[in-house]
Amino acid sequence: MSTNRKPKILVVDDQPINIKLLQRKLERQNMDILVAYNGRECLKIVEKELPDLILLDIMMPEMDGIETCQHLKANPATEAIPIIFITAKASKEGKLEGLDAGAVDYITKPIDLDETLARVRTQLRLQEMFRENIELQKRLGDVRKSAAVGAITQGIAHNLNNLLGVVVGYLDLIKNGYDSPDMVKRSVMLMDHAINRMVGIIRQLGTIANNERIELSTHSIDVLLNNSIDRLKNEHEIPARVLLDSQLDESATISANAETFEIILVKLLINAWESYAKGTADADRTINLTARISRDKGPAMLEIKVIDHGAGIDPEVADTLFEPFITTKTSVGRGMGLTISRHTIRNLEGEITLKPNADSGITATMTHPL
Repeated sequence: MSTNRKPKILVVDDQPINIKLLQRKLERQNMDILVAYNGRECLKIVEKELPDLILLDIMMPEMDGIETCQHLKANPATEAIPIIFITAKASKEGKLEGLDAGAVDYITKPIDLDETLARVRTQLRLQEMFRENIELQKRLGDVRKSAAVGAITQGIAHNLNNLLGVVVGYLDLIKNGYDSPDMVKRSVMLMDHAINRMVGIIRQLGTIANNERIELSTHSIDVLLNNSIDRLKNEHEIPARVLLDSQLDESATISANAETFEIILVKLLINAWESYAKGTADADRTINLTARISRDKGPAMLEIKVIDHGAGIDPEVADTLFEPFITTKTSVGRGMGLTISRHTIRNLEGEITLKPNADSGITATMTHPL
């Protein structure tokens, strides 16, 4: 642990003598000790005081240690707290039961105080390493953000210059051919188109600025997914056949900004739709949308996959797909959608990745903290 504060340990046991022994031993090692005598009391204390580690007895009346551990692991706010089980079961099955419930370690009764202290110190060191790793990721995120801003600025300047060149060119045509109404009308129409593109870029810049101060609230994941599909079909008028496969409970929620979440997911769905060849029938443009909770790396995350079977990623842009204004389309003023989407999700400590499928098409994976 860092030197500026004492580690906070919660000891949970229905036997006061065990708590006294552990409390005395750990307090001598400059640790703050919280105590609870049953599972429900443990949950109430954890709500108010987030301990660095919990020593949790398995055999307790009413709510045993396994059930208490499951409650803690089901709550995103407490699931990262390491739990060491205290168990009277010396059997392999008993130990596996505790580890399967989410414990990081176990000690057996009768309690060996020196062994317990060693195991506690090991877990506290691991927690400190975890915190340092999170801090390092934040610093890297700041560096990455600065690099992204530089790249976006360069891309904006390049694109706006191109669009201004278009406007100036058509103005010259109008000046030289003002006596030809058809030519003037066509030039004004193309100028109007270029100006609208420029307005679109400026709006996207506003999106980047607003993403720095996103307000989060609790939302149903099921509702967010279905709202995104509705937006794709109604706002963007894309008659996509989206097959939703969710491994989540209908009651599952997430702390997110609904507008931002849906805009990013819709962008990935649009990319999946546009990946199919132009003449492909609507019924054949299938998009698979999957959702699950991933615990593969670090804290639990919501993992959403958008899978298409279109043309895949053009090798010419595969390495630069997330750079501003990189696009396979030929029009001027496009290509910021993926850049902004990933920039936004990274600000929320999530990620977007694109990978080619084994057969055809792309799998876009979006992760979002719970």
